[in-house]
Amino acid sequence: MAKPIKQDPKDKVGTTGHSWDGIEELNNPLPRWWVWIFYLTIVWALGYAIAFPAWPLIHGATPGVLGASTRADVAAEIKHFDDMNAPIKAKLVAADLNAIEGDDALKSYAMEAGHAVFMNNCAQCHGSGAQGGKGYPNLLDNDWLYGGTLDAIHTTVTHGVRNTTDPDARNVGVFMPAWSDKATGPMADMAPTKLTDAQVGQVVNYVLKLSGQQADEAQATEGQKLFADNCAACHGDDGKGNRDMGAPNLTDAVWLYGGDAATLTQTIAEGRGGVMPAWGYQAQGVAPRLTEDQIRSVAVYVHSLGGGE
Repeated sequence: MAKPIKQDPKDKVGTTGHSWDGIEELNNPLPRWWVWIFYLTIVWALGYAIAFPAWPLIHGATPGVLGASTRADVAAEIKHFDDMNAPIKAKLVAADLNAIEGDDALKSYAMEAGHAVFMNNCAQCHGSGAQGGKGYPNLLDNDWLYGGTLDAIHTTVTHGVRNTTDPDARNVGVFMPAWSDKATGPMADMAPTKLTDAQVGQVVNYVLKLSGQQADEAQATEGQKLFADNCAACHGDDGKGNRDMGAPNLTDAVWLYGGDAATLTQTIAEGRGGVMPAWGYQAQGVAPRLTEDQIRSVAVYVHSLGGGE
């Protein structure tokens, strides 16, 4: 045990009254300079609370006597840069879409602005690298549901796909129906005819064969007849798809949801119904999500990623 330190009798400070293993703490006053700094911080905090927005209220916060607003500062900075970019934005909107890539200044601006638009609005679904994911198209390859030209990309971004917002959206109300007679999902009543589990399996084997995968030959033969009667109207007699319908090519190795037997069975039995928002649709009194210059910029950016036609 540590030996207690005896207090100097001349020291009138006293102790705090606490003791640890016989060690007592002297009750020395705080340094005067520290005390004054502490008081100054209190005064500063009170002054700040009066001068600037500080105390939260039900609707907002106390505004402060100086009228400062960080939101207003950000808005002013955004407006400053918008004003600076206004001339090139106007030029971008007025230019022929397919001529943008031939104008170095326009292309440079469109690429930078398009990347920012993509990361803020598109990457959540298509991935930060535009590689897509299950149910979300890969924008890096040359396999496009609705076409990969600049005009086609611009139209898709502007109006979206199968949304109920824009009447000009691609394939409004047109979905991959649920063909199974046991389907209960939202696409269950869309198929003109119904298939049994055995028939679904036959179509799956035919699609597997179409895409060069291992399949049961006998079942694929029966599935070919069912495909011609029920699927060829959208996917084509040869299964190569139809861009007017947004029907994918079934003969390659590119799949939106997956091309294995289990996933194909689910797709055919239960249907699919992916939706893309209309980024350029302007409802009455409501501004579009993206302006025309932003849509053009992101179209140029996506077209340049390697899969643009």
